[in-house]
Amino acid sequence: MQDFMTAQGLTPEGALMKRPLDGVLVVDLGQIYNGPYATFLMAMAGARVIKVEPPGGEKMRRRGSVGGAMLPFAMLNSNKEFVTLNLKSPEGVELLKKLVSQADVLLENFAPGAMQKLGLGYDVVRQINPRLVYASGTGYGSFGPKRDLLAMDLTIQAMSGVMASTGFPDRPPVKAGPALCDFFGGIHLYGAVMTALFRRERTGEGSLVEVSMLESVYPALSSTLGLYHGSGGQNPPRTGNRHGGMAEAPYNVYTCSDGFVALLCVSDKHWESLLDAMGRNDLLTDPRFIGLQARVDHIDELDRIIDTWTRQFSRDDLFALLSSQRIPAAPVREIDEVVNDTHMHERGTLKRIDHPDLGNVVLPTGPMMFPGSEGMELIPSKGVGADNQSVFSDWLGVTEEEFEKLKVAGAF
Repeated sequence: MQDFMTAQGLTPEGALMKRPLDGVLVVDLGQIYNGPYATFLMAMAGARVIKVEPPGGEKMRRRGSVGGAMLPFAMLNSNKEFVTLNLKSPEGVELLKKLVSQADVLLENFAPGAMQKLGLGYDVVRQINPRLVYASGTGYGSFGPKRDLLAMDLTIQAMSGVMASTGFPDRPPVKAGPALCDFFGGIHLYGAVMTALFRRERTGEGSLVEVSMLESVYPALSSTLGLYHGSGGQNPPRTGNRHGGMAEAPYNVYTCSDGFVALLCVSDKHWESLLDAMGRNDLLTDPRFIGLQARVDHIDELDRIIDTWTRQFSRDDLFALLSSQRIPAAPVREIDEVVNDTHMHERGTLKRIDHPDLGNVVLPTGPMMFPGSEGMELIPSKGVGADNQSVFSDWLGVTEEEFEKLKVAGAF
């Protein structure tokens, strides 16, 4: 954080501020990616996040038997406390209500209607805590004709148009590599909670907020939608690595002697700088490439010329050359290069730690920085129910005798 302050020409004066969500208590019923990412962002902003799992642990833990598939759980659940509750038992439901009575936020991303079936719908919990922000993440929302469709990242990619716009025109559609829809939903869910907390500061009243994955990802199709609109409503073809709206050229991934580089020009200055780097200033007066529309119209020829030139270079040499000319470009990096990226490690947004279950791993600390605020130690995710005693007994005040009775009753 001090490095950030120094980079901005700022020096801290006096004591550091608390983190923005210090004092906010979040009850986290999130599972897989969507909900847990929203609450991870809250935890890293200073909130106390109590993750509530079923007795066997949430679904993500089950993936631990498949290679390194437990890493995502560790990535999204740092800096949380871990309790178990059997919400199919009356005792478990009552304990959750006790948690909710003291919480600022309750977040879940179950199927629509699941919380109501458990007797924990918003109509119930707002009677317990009128100041509560009740956040619900779903695939399609709590109402509408698609409400009850099963929603996973893959199915939302298919339903949303992400798959239809990903891939090459002469090949079948493919999913985007990352779980875009889950995380877009999680980010918007975080934003909805923050907006509701801001309103509560003004009105004193809690509220219900919901975010649908389908609707979260739709704006990301903006370039493709532009092509759809510009063609008079014709379904646009997949554009591969070219611009989704076919409105920029050059804009592609080009071949090098040992890899690939992504390169684009979004201004005439970039185009002129590229031609200068290529030693092809003769193309400045070539009628095929004068102006953006001409370059788009002759994009195949343009890509062939550029790709022939880029093949003469190694990936890193080409990137260095393009960067020196201030041309937007980046090497296509492999995952190990990204995991060990010196830039993110130096900024502290990636940290290498010894995780109690996974050993030496790299985990994110979140992309949000709060200059002038206290630092945040990265606390690894814990085992199922690791904080049952401290949360239920030490914090909620359940006596040792009651704790044992609840345990026998199957509350956790």
